[in-house]
Amino acid sequence: MKDMNEISNSTPRSSSESRAEMIEVVLPNDGNPLGNILGGRVMHLIDIAGAIAAHRHSRGPVVTASMDSVDFTHAIRVGQMVVLQSQITAAFRTSMEVKVDVYCEDYNTSRRLRTSTAYLTFVAIDAAGKPRPVPPLLVTTEAEKLLYQEACLRRQERLARHQRNKGPA
Repeated sequence: MKDMNEISNSTPRSSSESRAEMIEVVLPNDGNPLGNILGGRVMHLIDIAGAIAAHRHSRGPVVTASMDSVDFTHAIRVGQMVVLQSQITAAFRTSMEVKVDVYCEDYNTSRRLRTSTAYLTFVAIDAAGKPRPVPPLLVTTEAEKLLYQEACLRRQERLARHQRNKGPA
């Protein structure tokens, strides 16, 4: 007989149920000597925002399995706000891909500019730290279907890279 957690984890969930937004002010201790936020700080925030979306979808603890390349296309200045928006793009057996868009927002004008996008893979874990099943992702809109298809392609690339990196036994 299935327990309640297994039953709730077999019910498909929409990406809107997992969406999250984090906003932080970039303080001087977050910055480098040029007055820009440190790239490592942005990556840390990306990981947190992604984990929140993955946790919301899986309804339990998750661990980061991978982060795809992150390109910083625009600087985020000390004194601006950094805005991170995350959502699930695909759910597999025990893992999920999460898209995180990063923006800087000017305090005075409220103007937002996207500064980077990252794709992360999270694995849901149980109390023993072992992978556990996650709910399927309910994909309904054309935009969600495209995100899902792209996520499946990225997953194939990640799995192939993982195999190459394992090397001979």
